[in-house]
Amino acid sequence: MDQNPYNFQIKVFTMPTSKFESFLNRVYAATGINSQNELASALHINRSAITQAKKKNDFPAKWLLDLYRLFGLNPDWIETGNGPTYLKPSDSHGFEFKGVPKVKARLCAGGGSFEVGSEIEGYYSFRAEWLLQKGNSEHMVLMDIFGNSMTPELKDGDTVLVDESQKAILAGALYAIGIDDTIMVKRVEKHPNKLVLISDNKDYSPIYLRNEEMDTIRIIGKVIWVCREFR
Repeated sequence: MDQNPYNFQIKVFTMPTSKFESFLNRVYAATGINSQNELASALHINRSAITQAKKKNDFPAKWLLDLYRLFGLNPDWIETGNGPTYLKPSDSHGFEFKGVPKVKARLCAGGGSFEVGSEIEGYYSFRAEWLLQKGNSEHMVLMDIFGNSMTPELKDGDTVLVDESQKAILAGALYAIGIDDTIMVKRVEKHPNKLVLISDNKDYSPIYLRNEEMDTIRIIGKVIWVCREFR
């Protein structure tokens, strides 16, 4: 009997029509990956490579090796469906992962960003259980920061995770916000008839929005996580 050390639910799929679809269904069932975009992100390949593999009804042997290294999957099982599903403990340690999109738009920590495109640049995997604890993963996006108005908390080049379902203002929390055609990241405080946008960098003065000016601000979502790549 197959052992499933990761407690994933192994789904049963009905009569796949091709070798590639069979491969894809097995990967989805055993890893928690839910889409071809997420698979491309996990394998660090372009989405077009999966499209080409589907057209050829085949897949590179390197993908089997990578899936073994990432999830402990048995390459023979991935390819044919025969044998044990897992050969070794995976890097996931039994956790299911979910892909979160990173969008082209950048959040300005300064005067405001006009780069507001919603085009998706790629997907990054997070533990699904961790995302669930933080908010609504279906409404989360990753965005880059540029500018220095939020230092030392946020630095130029950081990437933040924004939950667009969290729009209620909590005093002092970090939010991605939009004003007119620009987007930025600030701490937001709500006072009677007034909103205050605060920068951590003391060289930047608070921005006060009063009365009808308050209607010009859009709360995009709450910043719930940040990562930094050292340069």
